[in-house]
Amino acid sequence: MAVLSNRKKAKLEQIKSEFDELIESKGDDGITLQEALNAIKSVLEETIAELAEDGKTALIRSQKPIKIIHEVVKTSLINFGVNPNNIKPNLGASAGELKLAGFLKKKDQDICVVPNGITAIEETMTDGLLAGQQDEFGLALTGHTISINVRSQLSSLGNNIDTLYERTFAEALNLHMRCPSMCLGEVYMIPVYEYDKHEAQSKRVDWVNAMSPIETYIKAFSAINSRTNVADEFYKYERVCLLIVDFSEDIPKVYNTDAELKADGLIPNNSTASITHLNYNSFVAELMATYSARFPANTFN
Repeated sequence: MAVLSNRKKAKLEQIKSEFDELIESKGDDGITLQEALNAIKSVLEETIAELAEDGKTALIRSQKPIKIIHEVVKTSLINFGVNPNNIKPNLGASAGELKLAGFLKKKDQDICVVPNGITAIEETMTDGLLAGQQDEFGLALTGHTISINVRSQLSSLGNNIDTLYERTFAEALNLHMRCPSMCLGEVYMIPVYEYDKHEAQSKRVDWVNAMSPIETYIKAFSAINSRTNVADEFYKYERVCLLIVDFSEDIPKVYNTDAELKADGLIPNNSTASITHLNYNSFVAELMATYSARFPANTFN
């Protein structure tokens, strides 16, 4: 990938600021999923038209597009009844992530929901690769915190699924090995059609003809979803959302049901793959229900 000139870098910063302007304009109301996807499409395509494929790649690597999905998840948590003060980082902010310690490493968590009445107590870790290091939050707070990470793969979906998949379940394994009862969520966004990088090199917006391997992704993420046994399956998440989006539509389309996927030919009519427990509409409610069943005394209001 070519390095952007200073002029192009300045232009990219100007385009990226549209995300910040949207977040600021919505204030305490937060951002809906559709608003976020509309913004991602608009900014991606403006970047292609202005800065070609190198600009699009730089935009994606800046994580600005996926950060707007963070705001969607925070908004959904607040709408569910979570006090905004219990969400880290706060609504509208990207700074303030909690770096939680697992068995293998410490890592900033995209979104944490911290329960009332449990405070951070610094302690020295005794197990795993972090033995002897300080944990500023402590086992009690870490284990009772809901952690939700948000990722996307907007290109090379067919080539990188094994590497991306390994990374996804390794994150759950890291935290569950230290905190077996911890509730983890994952939101993973993929496009139905990728933007055509060859057309983008000429500053034209188009999509590849080949559809992304939707059925493969559904089956893969179903295999690490809906963890119920706190003594086992540490590689699983309590709730995964596979956010399947068609950005080639004038208004980006989100798929929430198997019937929608089959009607548009994204999965075969006889497919056993199901998005019923992977869709966004029920993501927060199902994750919070699992948490409440596991920690009935904890509150977030």
